[in-house]
This record gives sequence, structure tokens and C-alpha cells, in this order.
Amino acid sequence: MENQSALREQELSAAPPARSDGDQASGQFATFHVADLFFGVDVLDVQEVLRFQHMTNVPMAPDVVEGLINLRGQIVIAIDMRRRLALPPRPDNQTPMNIVIRTEDGAVSLLVDEIGDVLDVESSAWERPPDSLDPIARGLIRGVYKLNDCLLLVLDANRAVDLSEARAA
Repeated sequence: MENQSALREQELSAAPPARSDGDQASGQFATFHVADLFFGVDVLDVQEVLRFQHMTNVPMAPDVVEGLINLRGQIVIAIDMRRRLALPPRPDNQTPMNIVIRTEDGAVSLLVDEIGDVLDVESSAWERPPDSLDPIARGLIRGVYKLNDCLLLVLDANRAVDLSEARAA
């Protein structure tokens, strides 16, 4: 009985949060591009945005970990979002940018292709991710905002940096 309870609790914690169309409020999102995708994270979760920083490789780290950055004395892990999203590698002539976010476990750098702007979005433009979305992506995307010229995919920052999920993917 205990094992079943623990297993059910694990399943619930691993499941994407259920949201209805009205659950997401208006807000500000720091935006960025990874491949041809347009993402946003809550601006309050962003610590800073940086040009590419020298990294130290980490032996035996999950494939999504590019390395460690010394950020003014703070050691920060850098996660390659292309690898995390199972996208093709970044071209050799393209240098990634760092968007450092605050998570429950401290600061983490997301390596992205290009930094965008801070956007204000209205809750009326919010939709849940489609059920047909790839399960890996669905677990990382909280929802989608319909903008005039594109879709803004709202990244669940805590899930994106969860290395136990990244290792399993």
C-alpha cells in the first residue's frame, strides 16, 4: 500500500500542471529564440542576460549540461536548450547567449540562440499546449500565447533545469 501511494505521488509530481485557459494571468516575459522557436520565461525569474561565457566541462554530466560558469564567484550550471529540447545542434559559427534564471535550487544559465525583448501579454491570448505536442516538449511548456505574428511558448523554467528529467529524456 505504501509503495502504491509513493508511486502515485511520484506520478502526480511528474505530470504537467493542469491548467484551464483562464488560469494564466497577464504578465511580462523575457523572450528568447532556440532554433526557430520563440520562448518566454517570467521576467521575475530572470537574474540576468549575458554574452557567451567561458565554461568548464563537467565529466559524466547529462548531455544537456554544457558546463559550469563562474559568475562573479558564483558557480552556475549552463544547460544547452537545444539539447534539452532534442533540437539539432547549434551551427559552429553561432555563439549562444546566457539567460540566467533563478530556480528553487539557485541560479542556472540557459544557453539560447538569441535574446529577445520583454513582452507584456494579455491572459486572453493564453492557451494550453496541445495534447498532440511531443511529451518531452509538453512537460517543459506551460502554455502558449498567441501573438500577432507568432506564438510565444512559455517555458516552465524549473522543469527545464531539472536534470533528473533531462537524464531520463
